[in-house]
Amino acid sequence: MRISDFQKVIDDTYGPKDRKRGMESTFLWFAEEVGELARALNGRTSRENLQLEFADTLAWLSTLASIAGVDLEAVATQRYGKGCPRCKAIPCRCEEKRTPAYRCT
Repeated sequence: MRISDFQKVIDDTYGPKDRKRGMESTFLWFAEEVGELARALNGRTSRENLQLEFADTLAWLSTLASIAGVDLEAVATQRYGKGCPRCKAIPCRCEEKRTPAYRCT
């Protein structure tokens, strides 16, 4: 499934409820899901649960993008489709930074 197909399925399934809930409340759900993913990555759950948390996190991210009118596939392709946005290499050759939010930009 392509990213755009996934985003459409999630929007078709949950879009009306998501838009009614709004961006702020939906972001809180997303943040909770990221926390669940963090716990799963710490090895506190089974492999199966880890996979479910990745899928759920992607679904909530997709929801946020849809509410914001962002096509995830288009922006991901534009930004990362040719490798690192900064050094243009695959794999990235940028010097590693210590800031967790840093993504070679």
